[in-house]
Amino acid sequence: MCSAMGFFTLHVLLLIAATASSGMCHMNDSDTQELRGSLALGSISTTSSSDQHSRGSVQNNVAGQRGVMSGNATRRSPPPPACRVVQTGIKDCFRYINTAISCVVFLVGMVGNATLLRIIYQNKSMRNGPNALIASLALGDLMYIIICLPLTVYKLLRAKFPFNDSAFGLCLCKLVPFLQKASVGITVLNLCALSVDRYRAVASWSRVQGVGIPLLTAIEILSIWVLSILLAVPEAICFDMVTFEYRNQTIRTCMLNPQSNFMHFYTEAKDWWLFGFYFCVPLACTAIFYTLMTSEMLNHRNGNLRIALSEHLKQRREVAKAVFCLVLIFALCWFPLHLSRILKKMGYHENDTSRCDFLNFLLILDYLGINLATVNSCINPIILYFVSKKFKNCFKSCLCCWCHSDPQVNSNSIQCKTTSPNNLHTDLCLRKDSD
Repeated sequence: MCSAMGFFTLHVLLLIAATASSGMCHMNDSDTQELRGSLALGSISTTSSSDQHSRGSVQNNVAGQRGVMSGNATRRSPPPPACRVVQTGIKDCFRYINTAISCVVFLVGMVGNATLLRIIYQNKSMRNGPNALIASLALGDLMYIIICLPLTVYKLLRAKFPFNDSAFGLCLCKLVPFLQKASVGITVLNLCALSVDRYRAVASWSRVQGVGIPLLTAIEILSIWVLSILLAVPEAICFDMVTFEYRNQTIRTCMLNPQSNFMHFYTEAKDWWLFGFYFCVPLACTAIFYTLMTSEMLNHRNGNLRIALSEHLKQRREVAKAVFCLVLIFALCWFPLHLSRILKKMGYHENDTSRCDFLNFLLILDYLGINLATVNSCINPIILYFVSKKFKNCFKSCLCCWCHSDPQVNSNSIQCKTTSPNNLHTDLCLRKDSD
């Protein structure tokens, strides 16, 4: 059966994950046919969700479901009985839950990320290195939310891929997984850059940085976007509109359909690649540089200069804490999805008599993972609101109409009210030395 499915059987059922997954599905023909039909009809999604950036949710559905394409291999022994992966009622329940979550993420993500970009853009005091990286992170999430989530909701409600009979549908089929993967790459690389930036700030702890985005940070952001786009190109190449028969009806939907040997290799190694680069790398980077940062701070914990700069160092610690929370929440949101893929990759065997129960377990885990990955695209502004006092004041000023213009500084700037009457320098969201 394995040879029959070849490289096309990527992701059994569950990896609804919409963006970057794929992985050889060692399922028998009956299992894969049942799954493929379900996916194409919108009841189950196995799209690449690691890209989704999370982005990542049923939305991935939109981006490309995986299924088996066709295989003419000879079977040496009859396959085990087919699995009914999930009951129709359960699939419908998951579909409506995913639709509701996608709508909530769209609204919260639009407001939160757009407000975050506005705060950083309109306040000159906010234009520094770490905030520029945070803005890049928000822009990547916003790109995914605006383009991919509406298509996901359409796919879930209509149970078909939009414009599936037109050239525009083919463009969407390639564009959506591409943007999902690019968005996740932007998130991952920005988190790595923020960890490095926090270490640099502590290593040069006696330096007070002024307002403005350093040239090095600008180059880093440009490099992050270029690299993320390049790494997402295979998604656009692999996904295609595929037509097949299912239960006496012709279905045309977006699926992984690798044609070249390299694309076959990519789809087969994709789960490990996604887990290694898009999950382990940011965690390892944070662990390494935060360990170095802690060591550096302990080495300079005494001295008159540290006392003189105590407020400055306190602000740097606050930014470091915010970055650590962003990485931690990223790990919590994406771990279930990567876990389901790795378990499926390593634990599924087509002749296992308990494989149906295992697939149902993976399906539940995958739905959970997809939804958590999707939530990650809207949660960063919320984290900054609760972790950073400066961002909290700014969000309150923007969202609660506590803003006023200061013509002496900038007629378009937003001033954020502070609860600290003893320090007039904190009237703006961030001080000059808030790097």
